[in-house]
Amino acid sequence: MKNTFSRPEWVPQVESGMRVLITGATGGLGRAVVAMLVYGSDCIIGAHGASQSFDKKCSKIIPLTKTFENHPHCHSIVEEFVKKGGGLDALIVLSGSILFSGHWQDIDGADWDREININLSQPFYLAQAAMKQMKKQGTGGRIILTGTESALHGGSSVSFPYAVAKRGTESLVQGIAREGAPYNILTNGVRLGFIASGFHERWHGKTEKELQDRADLVPLKRGGDPDEVAALMIYLLSSYGSFITGQMIPLTGGDWL
Repeated sequence: MKNTFSRPEWVPQVESGMRVLITGATGGLGRAVVAMLVYGSDCIIGAHGASQSFDKKCSKIIPLTKTFENHPHCHSIVEEFVKKGGGLDALIVLSGSILFSGHWQDIDGADWDREININLSQPFYLAQAAMKQMKKQGTGGRIILTGTESALHGGSSVSFPYAVAKRGTESLVQGIAREGAPYNILTNGVRLGFIASGFHERWHGKTEKELQDRADLVPLKRGGDPDEVAALMIYLLSSYGSFITGQMIPLTGGDWL
């Protein structure tokens, strides 16, 4: 798929010593965020993801591989990173997926619950645990969740449950931001359009031609690059993002115009 994104020679940076927990760190977006933080910032990264291992020689990365599915699991992941990293200053939730590949009219209760759990409940549990820890520390913090542009339009016949969950994420962002503001805990979301991160190949089985056809529908005529997502998220973690909270920031190339 054609991509005309040209990487600049600089990357945004976070404050020295920031302790950042990233779930979904081994997906296309997660790897981009981790790599940009490793390259440009002096920070501690809790990289959660069981599918791949990270370079054990990199002292900035603390690999976390525990499986999480429910409330206690999510809180346990946060507690593990706090113990190993010495605290928690930022949480980025990138974990999520489309598990049911059929038409939404054919989904049963168990599959519906799984879709809502991984895409809405788990981000809430993680943010809940992070908020408690950040309040305890008393030094502020950042929480970043992810949404999708299709959530504003109900998704497709296949992605409808995913879109419903991600629409709920937008309410999470606003509610958590309101709770955290008095403690200088800033919560934002990134509303993603068509990003060339491997998501569509992995969960939809899209061919190269199908991906290009989808990219051609974007007003900018390309898919977004994972590094563009990473740069925006790291900007939100940086001091320059200190007056932004409760926002779902679209990164869509003008999709849905």
